[in-house]
Amino acid sequence: MYLLDANIFITAKNLHYGFDFVPAFWEWIDHGHTAGILCSTDKVRQELAAGADELSTWVGKRSAFFLSPDAKTLPSLQAVSQWATSRDFTAAAVAEFLSVADFELVAYAHAHGHTVVTHERPNPLSKRRILIPDACEAFGVPWTSPYEMLRSSGAQFVLGSHSPAA
Repeated sequence: MYLLDANIFITAKNLHYGFDFVPAFWEWIDHGHTAGILCSTDKVRQELAAGADELSTWVGKRSAFFLSPDAKTLPSLQAVSQWATSRDFTAAAVAEFLSVADFELVAYAHAHGHTVVTHERPNPLSKRRILIPDACEAFGVPWTSPYEMLRSSGAQFVLGSHSPAA
């Protein structure tokens, strides 16, 4: 199962897969969830819902897509927290990581054997920001880009019969 980072939704809406011109992307997300291959966490839902825009409306209609930490996740939350606080990250980097969805996303994936999908790229030398790929790698959690996820899952967004406006 793929766990989607908030930046997947935000970047899709703002750039490549706007609701108005690539609705197939959003339909694919719904189908992926129904098929049991896509989901995210409740903390991601909270971050997206705060936007008060088309994305927050879309998120508000899909509460089942966003999973809450369960008993199996608690030891992973503790382990990821301990990892973050025991490294050479700045106090601000640790505080930010533990307060945003990234922390919950990595811990949930670790506990449940899921793959995290993010636009972030690893930077193991960074001390000022804890990046999802670096946290994933510390725990052996697989992570990937959205484009690799789309390719590996066979997604296709085929142009419909609409002709371009003159």
